[in-house]
Amino acid sequence: MASVVEYKGLKAGYYCGYCQSREGKASCGLWAHSMTVQDYQDLIDRGWRRSGKYVYKPIMNQTCCPQYTIRCRPLQFQPSKSHKKVLKKMLKFLAKGEISKGSCEDEPMDSTMEDAVAGDFALMNKLDIKCDLKTLSSDLKGSIESEEKKEKSIKKEGSKELIHPQAIEEKLGSGEPSHSIKVHIGPKPGKGADLSKPPCRKAKEMRKERKRLKLMQQNSAGAFEGFQAQGQPVSLLPKAKTNQPKSLEDLIFESLPENSSHKLEVRVVRSSPPSPQFKATFQESYQVYKRYQMVIHKDPPDKPTVSQFTRFLCNSPLEAEHPPNGPECGYGSFHQQYWLDGKIIAVGVIDILPYCVSSVYLYYDPDYSFLSLGVYSALREIAFTRQLHEKTSQLSYYYMGFYIHSCPKMRYKGQYRPSDLLCPETYVWVPIEQCLPSLDNSKYCRFNQDPQAEDEGRCKDLDRVRVFYRRSAMPFGVFKNQHNDPSEEPAVLEYANLVGQKCSERMLLFRN
Repeated sequence: MASVVEYKGLKAGYYCGYCQSREGKASCGLWAHSMTVQDYQDLIDRGWRRSGKYVYKPIMNQTCCPQYTIRCRPLQFQPSKSHKKVLKKMLKFLAKGEISKGSCEDEPMDSTMEDAVAGDFALMNKLDIKCDLKTLSSDLKGSIESEEKKEKSIKKEGSKELIHPQAIEEKLGSGEPSHSIKVHIGPKPGKGADLSKPPCRKAKEMRKERKRLKLMQQNSAGAFEGFQAQGQPVSLLPKAKTNQPKSLEDLIFESLPENSSHKLEVRVVRSSPPSPQFKATFQESYQVYKRYQMVIHKDPPDKPTVSQFTRFLCNSPLEAEHPPNGPECGYGSFHQQYWLDGKIIAVGVIDILPYCVSSVYLYYDPDYSFLSLGVYSALREIAFTRQLHEKTSQLSYYYMGFYIHSCPKMRYKGQYRPSDLLCPETYVWVPIEQCLPSLDNSKYCRFNQDPQAEDEGRCKDLDRVRVFYRRSAMPFGVFKNQHNDPSEEPAVLEYANLVGQKCSERMLLFRN
């Protein structure tokens, strides 16, 4: 097999759907008659992306909204709080049926600062927190005893002495024996506080101290043994929690009761070439797409046609491959169908490539927007990547398309951590945390901090580029000697630099 492509060159000055600029976009494109999964893997690692059989690469330093290729590392991924909320909402819906829908729109996938921080901390190894809790507890105990002495030193003349429940609670919390405690409930009528003495500590402050002690103890489980609080053994202190956070799979596949209200099933069907399952569900899938485009993207009823749907989301240049060391379903293009109670409610269009699962598009039934299917499907695709990795170890990334920092609505992909952005000049991957400060200052950025680094994959020998002419494959050096047409060389050189030397030597560039 060999990839056969036609280079279409630069397309500049056309409409941008992200910033609504009428002539701000700029990209180069090629039409892929056929393409191997390895060639496409190498192309997306140089900033290319497919839409149907058209493969394009934004010209990053010219286009109005630079689009940076982003990939997530699923093996280290931990769901954030907002991710867990979406997964729990789905489980609740499946188990109990109707839930509070709120707004009938998909929840925004944009992360909050809290989620980003929580996700980053979940990736770190457990910290070995070493705190001298004995000293801390002694300080707290001494502070409480000091306050008790101050209370007892207050003049008692004419006042009634009672057992104060709050004082008992505080003594118990400090670990002291629960003997009767006599406290003064107020000054003698007509007299105020004793100004010669410092004010008593409020119970609220003392409770805060105990809470801080308790948290420190929980975070340091196992860091100390045999500690005693005023003669009380450790077993009487609150036990530290040792529960580990649930994995993504635990959250997705949590067991449901037998009498659950709904049943959700996810099926992966090959879309190109179309499998029998894909053909059998084509019309139902198309109807979901049509409703999605009309309701979510406000398309007129005559725009989402069957042919447009087929060109955009069903046709693919990728050749189906089934190597023995690959995933059971093979490599190529697929539709991941979400079936709820026997009907399709969402479809994720994906490509399975040698090193990754690449997300192409998602469409869903607008009636189920309240389930946040955009977020849910992304989490399912991350889990699917992890599942494929178990058999095919090199398949370990989840590509989410383009990250567009200059468009706030398109920043949601940055919440799936850890993730990397592709440097548009040297084509090396850089952790997104290192890229964001630069993107805040400039729409277009080179992420590779090494000023001496260059594009190692660029074309180094134009004569070795393979071309396809009159049903024959040949090196470009042979082709140009036969035709002696100087106008050919600039276009072939531009193409070879954009796709890289490796792809230019494997793919066949169609020449007329």
